[in-house]
Amino acid sequence: MTDAPDTPPARRNASSSLRRALGILMHLAEDRGHPHGVTLTDLADGLGMSKSTVLRLVAPLRDVRLVDQDPESGRYRLGPQNALLGQAYLERRDTRQITSPVLHRLAEDSGETVHLVTFDPPEIVYIDKVESTQAVRMHSRIGSRQPAYCTATGKVFLAHSADDVVDKVIAAGLPARTPATLTSPERLRQELALIRQRGYAVDDVENELDIRCVAAPVHDHKGDVTTAVSVSGPAARVTRDRVPELGALLVAATGAITQSLGGVAPGVDDLA
Repeated sequence: MTDAPDTPPARRNASSSLRRALGILMHLAEDRGHPHGVTLTDLADGLGMSKSTVLRLVAPLRDVRLVDQDPESGRYRLGPQNALLGQAYLERRDTRQITSPVLHRLAEDSGETVHLVTFDPPEIVYIDKVESTQAVRMHSRIGSRQPAYCTATGKVFLAHSADDVVDKVIAAGLPARTPATLTSPERLRQELALIRQRGYAVDDVENELDIRCVAAPVHDHKGDVTTAVSVSGPAARVTRDRVPELGALLVAATGAITQSLGGVAPGVDDLA
């Protein structure tokens, strides 16, 4: 048996150049400390390359407008073609295909029903569901709606919404759905602040009798909450003692979905 032939030097060099050129793009994308662009010196130092190498690699990126150079300052920044690539990626994502494996794993780990939900103020809408294998489970169907103010997923959306959205939901009314429903605007706003700090929301038997639910947000590329994921079940199984455990499972699951969708979850400081 003979050894496989070595990769030709030209091909190795081209591959190395491509990786380093992509490194330039990633450096420009991630360097938030220079919003007006990066100098040649900063770019070379940040990437550990010589200035001549950076100039050679950046030339074809400029030709296709993946990198722009300010004619006055000489600084480099991302070019407009990156927006085209990003938009094409976002338009061609199949969110449910990406989330489905995570939702099924979450249902298996929790033993309860899992929902993927979107926001249509003042309500939430179920867009996907993985049923619990337990004999006793909650009744819901894809396409059905529930109020935002008393559901875990709804409170997730409200916790990350602008004040005017929260005001409109409150103005639409907070009628008691169960004895535990939060019907006070002040208490609801306090709850939303806690959700932002904690990272997940709880419907503590507030929407349906004997049903407890925990939910966490999925963020898009701008950091906005586009969908939410929940774990729901009878209060006898989804006990208050289990809430932190389920919250941790949900935060990990929605974090994985956010990453798969090219999203970014804001830090605690960003939510203040």
